[in-house]
Amino acid sequence: MGASPETKENEVNDGSKPERVDLDDVLVNELGQFGPFQLRYMILVAIPIIMSAFMSEYIFSAAAIPHRCRVNECGEDSKLVDTFEPDWITNAIPETSSGLSSCSRFRPRNNIVNGSLDYCPATLFDQSVSVDCDAFVYARDNSVVYDFDLGCQEWLRVLAGTLNSVGTLLVLPITGYISDRFGRRVALVISVFNLALIGLIRAFSVNYNMYLALQILQTTLGAGTFSSAYVFAAELVGPKYRVLASATSSSMFAVGQVILGGVAWLIQPWRYLIMALHIPCFLIISYYWILSESIRWLLSKQRFMEARQILEKIARVNKKQISEKSMEGLLTPPLVTEKTIEANQRGLVSTIVKSPILLRRVCTTPIWWITTTFVYYGLSINSTSLSDTMYLNYILTCAIEIPGFYTAVFILDRIGRKPTLSGGFFFSAICNIAFVFIPADLNVLRLIVYLAGKFGISLVFTSLYLFTSELYPTEFRHTLLAFSSMIGRIGSITAPLTPVLMDYWHGIPSMMFGGMAIISGILVLTQPETLGTKMPDTLAEAEALGRK
Repeated sequence: MGASPETKENEVNDGSKPERVDLDDVLVNELGQFGPFQLRYMILVAIPIIMSAFMSEYIFSAAAIPHRCRVNECGEDSKLVDTFEPDWITNAIPETSSGLSSCSRFRPRNNIVNGSLDYCPATLFDQSVSVDCDAFVYARDNSVVYDFDLGCQEWLRVLAGTLNSVGTLLVLPITGYISDRFGRRVALVISVFNLALIGLIRAFSVNYNMYLALQILQTTLGAGTFSSAYVFAAELVGPKYRVLASATSSSMFAVGQVILGGVAWLIQPWRYLIMALHIPCFLIISYYWILSESIRWLLSKQRFMEARQILEKIARVNKKQISEKSMEGLLTPPLVTEKTIEANQRGLVSTIVKSPILLRRVCTTPIWWITTTFVYYGLSINSTSLSDTMYLNYILTCAIEIPGFYTAVFILDRIGRKPTLSGGFFFSAICNIAFVFIPADLNVLRLIVYLAGKFGISLVFTSLYLFTSELYPTEFRHTLLAFSSMIGRIGSITAPLTPVLMDYWHGIPSMMFGGMAIISGILVLTQPETLGTKMPDTLAEAEALGRK
């Protein structure tokens, strides 16, 4: 006779097979939530996180440069001249509300005698007719705009930033596959190696097409650096410190942006700048031998011998003890139950369509992500045009993110997720809209309001990941979080294009940032508060969020 269900249940519970335990429980009760081992890992992975910010160097290497038409009749014969605005310049170049015209000049007359760099009279030009430039003169030579003669081709110039962001979208499935198939450590080392190698090659670009092609290739193959390092930082700390670890990782990225601004200030020729940023990245190859593989990945792949060695190492470094019962529980393969099979067979799309509550969330959360990335990257990119001190502006705009990240840590568990997110969106919106109406001569006030807007959106950035995760059930959480993040890349792809809109009206980018932040702030209020609730495991629990 076959064994009855009761007999089978007793066989499981009689101790013949160890009870499976969760790594978080072992971290809390035995290994320590944040000990010397976790601290050492945080310090190690902070370095590649800092380096992942160097991919934004296009903000400086492809920066806009003041330019105007070259006036051959006045003795100008090269792209770079000693005096960008000589005394005679208004004789040859029309003036606009923002200064000299960048793309047009007065038509030259048929003269027998031309002027010189010192003297060029108005009689040489027909000032009733303007014509397009046939060659350009540039104020500086520290950008691809000078080397590749991109005068009056703003849409082509900002394409570098857009392709950079497209690469960060394309990298997601590549890094995900390598990370799941070969491990987190391999994914990190490969990403940083690609980042360094392709970045170094890009410093030797011979034309703008090569520069753009290597730009998208670099981010497509190397932008997984941040996510790979982030996983290392977050997964080994206990639940109590996870939000703090997340904020610290984000802050390290901001530190990387500050370092980028400082290096760009010190090394202004764009080719040397790229080399100075990317050559040190090759040192991260040594992490293959320094870092231990992700313990969670080893457990998921049932590589229990390696997992045991790392668990023993964590206990030794933290001066803790892990019981044999906990060790056996961690090294026990998960049971495949009928419930698991049913969950795997259930279609994600059909589940969303049949649940109006889940459908509303799936339509709402990507809008938050689009707005956040659009405003966050847009403010960083546009900061270089605030005043002549573009390097200082960029450094300050990135540094203000750090207090924003940690402010979120302190208030998320005190006032709740919804007030934090909606408040951050609304605060950033008010600052961006107010910025438009501040006179240009009030430089300090403009900078303070601009930085306040970046502080608000940084507050949102840290909170968004957590709130989105808490709205979805366990079985679909990772997929729907990844979906929201992927759609959110639309914001970072379009953000580099916003500086061009200032040619039509200086306030268009800031008004767009403010308008989108208001819409997202309102949409946050349509979702339930998740503070004090446990993460939903089932669809029913997710739908019940916010109900008494």
